[in-house]
Amino acid sequence: MGETQAAARMLGLEVTPVVIQRAEDIAPAFQGLKARADALYVAVDQLIVANQTSILTSALSARLPTIFSTRDFVKAGALMSYGPSYTERFGHAADYVDKILRGTKPGDLPVDQPTKFELVLNLTTAKTLGLTVSPTLIARANEVIE
Repeated sequence: MGETQAAARMLGLEVTPVVIQRAEDIAPAFQGLKARADALYVAVDQLIVANQTSILTSALSARLPTIFSTRDFVKAGALMSYGPSYTERFGHAADYVDKILRGTKPGDLPVDQPTKFELVLNLTTAKTLGLTVSPTLIARANEVIE
């Protein structure tokens, strides 16, 4: 969170963290966000994945453009995602499994960092929120949902 807040300050933005620890925290969190947020970045974990529909519905009701790190949320109605390509990540994981099964000690394998990132935009959601997405951003997207 510290790195996110520092980067936001450099851009003249303020980050206000909201912690959701249970499904019951989602509705109150969005009620509190309506008046003090212009957009929302959601850090994905299993609680968020399990409550995807509730979060996306609440975000649209609050008219909050919402950004995730995975494309699945954009396909379900979020405005955009930017994050590592999970297709690439799973391919690398398969390579590691192969090496381990062939005798390489897991501790001898280097830590592998993502090298390919994907930007996915949902123009239907942008239109619903009354947002105009720049042609430059659309051109840079790996996938555009219309």
